Amino acid sequence: MDGEDISAARVDNTMSGTVHGTSMQVGTVHGGITFHYATAPAPGTRPDQVPKPPRRFVNRRADLARLDGLLAEGASAVLNGMPGIGKTATIYRWAHDNQQHFPDGQLFVDFTKLRSAAGADLSEALTMCLRALGVPDEQIGSGTAELENTFRSVSRNRRLLVVLDEVTEPGHVRSLIPKGEGSIVLATSNRRLGELALHDVELVELDLFDRAAAKELLGELCGRAAVEADPGSADRLAELCGGLPIALRIVAARLHSDRLTLAQLADQLADERQRLGRLTIQGTDATGVSATLSLAYRDQAEPAARLYRVLGDLPGASFDSGVVAAAAVLDAGTSARLLTDLAGAHLVHRTDDGRYRLHSLVRLHAQETARETDPPETERQIVQRVTAHYLALVTLADLTVRTDRLRILDVGEALQQPADRLDTLVDHSPFAASDTPDRDAIEWLEAERSNLMAALRAAVRFGFDRQAWQLAEVLTVLFLHHRHLADWRESLALGADAAYRDHQPAAEARLRSMLSRPLLDLRQDDRALAELETAIDLADRSGHPVLPGSVREFLGRYWDRRDPERAAAAYRESLELNERAGETRGAALARYFLGRALLVAAGASGAAGVPEREADGSRVAEAERELRAVHEEFLGLTGADGKPAPDRRMAARALADLGRAQALAGATSEARTTLGRAVGVLREQRAFHYEAEAIEALVELVENRGEQQQLLERALTIYQESGNPKAAELQARLAG
Repeated sequence: MDGEDISAARVDNTMSGTVHGTSMQVGTVHGGITFHYATAPAPGTRPDQVPKPPRRFVNRRADLARLDGLLAEGASAVLNGMPGIGKTATIYRWAHDNQQHFPDGQLFVDFTKLRSAAGADLSEALTMCLRALGVPDEQIGSGTAELENTFRSVSRNRRLLVVLDEVTEPGHVRSLIPKGEGSIVLATSNRRLGELALHDVELVELDLFDRAAAKELLGELCGRAAVEADPGSADRLAELCGGLPIALRIVAARLHSDRLTLAQLADQLADERQRLGRLTIQGTDATGVSATLSLAYRDQAEPAARLYRVLGDLPGASFDSGVVAAAAVLDAGTSARLLTDLAGAHLVHRTDDGRYRLHSLVRLHAQETARETDPPETERQIVQRVTAHYLALVTLADLTVRTDRLRILDVGEALQQPADRLDTLVDHSPFAASDTPDRDAIEWLEAERSNLMAALRAAVRFGFDRQAWQLAEVLTVLFLHHRHLADWRESLALGADAAYRDHQPAAEARLRSMLSRPLLDLRQDDRALAELETAIDLADRSGHPVLPGSVREFLGRYWDRRDPERAAAAYRESLELNERAGETRGAALARYFLGRALLVAAGASGAAGVPEREADGSRVAEAERELRAVHEEFLGLTGADGKPAPDRRMAARALADLGRAQALAGATSEARTTLGRAVGVLREQRAFHYEAEAIEALVELVENRGEQQQLLERALTIYQESGNPKAAELQARLAG
């Protein structure tokens, strides 16, 4: 047999007498026995097929080091990541730098060019590799199983690197792992091929570039001098590209080809409607972010592709499977499964808190694809369903925190959902089965704040005025605990205008009176008074039994800072109207604020309760009696069912003001204890704004400088997080 190696041949002792391998007829053999054997590769065949890496390749140092470590272990790997993140460039760079470790060559297969009938791409890939290793066509064989066997035989004495680009199936990788010692496969995929972990193939996830890495790449491509001369525009470009390497490379190419400055291109990309089009290099084959994402989109089955388009129209930056189910009219299980499919394709990113998020450029591509594919009214329908879903959930959250709050909306209407979906909302809301449902409801609202604001804006944009003002009203429960003043102001202004368009004077009055709260905190007092005057007029004409008393309570808060006597008068009027309407909690609120007004009139200055002048002893005593009584009243409130429903948050606020009254009366030790208790309860109730106000009062009674510093730093953090102008004053105080 002329020295040919047939040691691997397997003899089949059947009637046919077939020996599997490459065939050779030896003389005349009775029984028609045929020998198949693997031909030795042509001497000197050393493929070098991996394309050259980008000349300016930066970053990915940690990823390259990890591949170095895998080589030392003899482990193959698949690089995962969203389209355009640089998986292929990273492997090219590593392969180029490590040619010395693969003396028998480097093979390369681009699966995007082989996609056809099922299985045909793998057969073609194996055939290409065998040809590159010197196996003649007549000896390659046919059929995937035979090709795999031949590839293992041919590669068993070689040390090879096999690079596979854009694989979509685990079998693509498994079948092309060379048998030779020290040989490995490196592959790229947009999908998470998790089952490869069972075959000792490592999964390496590439991350987006952070701002520093993005600017480093821009500097390498565009010139460091340009980036250093205009770092602000470089930051904007890094943000607009979302840290996606392909987008940054296209930016650099456009800067050169179109002779633009960093600032000019940043201004162009700022327009979302034009961004993807401007992240494209025109030519014979247009290259751009959109084209890259379209390849990944076309790989999706129709249900996942449809959901991808729906996600582009969702208001908000993140979403859970519940809101996706509502938007796409899917059951929860199907929604979760399709999200998992899209996350596996790196078109959707799952966050640490269990939500999902689209990269900013992926969102624009999903929107673009939806406009090209779906009927024109699709986005409007999605926004309507999402707004209804959020309205129901936020109403449930509001009811969970307090059932006896004054509401203008009809709760039954706000919860109007298909029966099966409402049951799911009630039973599986993020706070339904909690031991502390009120606290968890607030935490859920806080986590969803940006999405809820986006839904509110979208509802207004599409003219869903009724849903918009209802959502703005119940969303106030969040802002009473976490005073994000800008969002609070915007939501109430949008809601009040929507109520006006919906011809709902009671709702408009409620929302405009509440709007005075963030306006006062933002020092926009004149606008606050204008909103209150409009609200009083609307409330008095609305015929609502409770609303006139409520808006006068808000009017009293306006006068708190200017004229304690007028504030007290407004609170007395509110108290009378609430008692007449049988509104127990409303009356308690009016009595509480009356006690505060009396305290200010007695000589206290603002929230801190620091005397401006010699205190009026009789008024201090009167304020102390009112505040002590209303503290107990809040703790003794009952619900509509007659069961105890204490308002611990308001009780703690009354306790804090009681401490101020005690301080004003000279009972320093007692006041310090009372205020300390109030601070603790307010923190427990997550009433952080009022915690900060109580801290300011407590600091005046604390002698230890270190404790003062610690307390003021806590208050400063609260004010900074809410965007309260008090933060600047407190910062100056701490600096002094």
